[in-house]
Amino acid sequence: MTAADRFVSSSAPSHQILTGTLISDGVVTEDGLLAIEGDRIAFAGPARDFDPEAFEGFGSAVRLGVPSGSYLLPGLVDVHCHGGNGGDFPGGDESSARKAADFLHRSGTTSFLASMVTASREDLLRGIGLFVKLADEGLVAGIHLEGPFLSHARCGAQNPDFLLEPDLDLMNELVAAAAGKLATMTYAPELPGASALVDLMTSHGVTPSLGHTDCDDATAAASLAAAREGLESAGFDGVSSLPTVTHLFNGMPPMHHRAPGPVAACLRTAQEGKAVVELIADDTHLDPSTVATVFQLVGANNIVLVTDSMAAAGLSDGNYMLGPSPVTVSNGVATLDATGSIAGGTATLLEVVRKTVAAGVALPDAICSATAVPAAVLGLSDEVGGLRRGLRADVVITDQELGLTSVMRNGEWLHQAQ
Repeated sequence: MTAADRFVSSSAPSHQILTGTLISDGVVTEDGLLAIEGDRIAFAGPARDFDPEAFEGFGSAVRLGVPSGSYLLPGLVDVHCHGGNGGDFPGGDESSARKAADFLHRSGTTSFLASMVTASREDLLRGIGLFVKLADEGLVAGIHLEGPFLSHARCGAQNPDFLLEPDLDLMNELVAAAAGKLATMTYAPELPGASALVDLMTSHGVTPSLGHTDCDDATAAASLAAAREGLESAGFDGVSSLPTVTHLFNGMPPMHHRAPGPVAACLRTAQEGKAVVELIADDTHLDPSTVATVFQLVGANNIVLVTDSMAAAGLSDGNYMLGPSPVTVSNGVATLDATGSIAGGTATLLEVVRKTVAAGVALPDAICSATAVPAAVLGLSDEVGGLRRGLRADVVITDQELGLTSVMRNGEWLHQAQ
């Protein structure tokens, strides 16, 4: 019986103790202990350093039966996902979105941005209204808009009918509707008006995410620098002041030695600690060697692992929707029916972490890029992304092969993902 099986049917005890190998913030604690009080972490560290009598209420705390050899990981944080388990965020349907959110939480992604795709003004505003509601309930950490100000040449699975050049009036409308919940937005820096768009985003605390772009090296480098300066001027610091790059390599021209394009600029900027790059390390969007190379070049602290997951995540091959677009999943690969373009991912973030480790990346680094770094990008390091005293009690328990055992969110146990 797992910890989740034991407590999922009733309210969790107010004081709980878990033991195992703690992996958080790049540090591995072999003989680790977590003490949970309500929905917060009261202690995280070596078991020998924990004195239950020194913490009120822990003298009689419940010690949970975590399987021997288990890893205790922070709840995973995904800044780019479109749904899962048949639920589709871009569709804007509330029951569908709730279904996807529940699945993601139970799969170990305890914090995530609801990602939308390029759509009509009306559909964007309707979707934003829904996710403001779900954010207010604590089900999502915020909103990511993937478009509509993207390159036609690199639109990927985005619907080209709704792609636009930057429109500041529309952007102001979207920002106002989001009521502070719009966290990141993907944009193509070569489009007319993109500089003013970046200024508007950063002035409202929205992190610009360069992507779906056909720009050259100089344009990418200049736009990333302007985005960082804008976020710093708006009062952000540390990782939260850095722009991101939407799924590096995907949705942009490949790097050529005589035409390096945006990839080279993004790698340089990330290596300098001045941007954070997303990697969809699912063995479909990127070759494992590419993943390992980027980790070696720029370091785990400048990378966020993402899923770009769509409705098929967690389900079998078949026919699905990504917003208004039909998608077919075959052998776990989602492609747009109309063009054959890859249409998002089907892996969970824990599966992405597992494949990242299989690619040769050190386990603590892979965990860091799926927890601490994305939490810092969102400015949530004081809430989630680690196993530290005072943080929210979000815990993922796995075996040594990173197979999921149990998930705790807000101090409450969830069922094991199937």
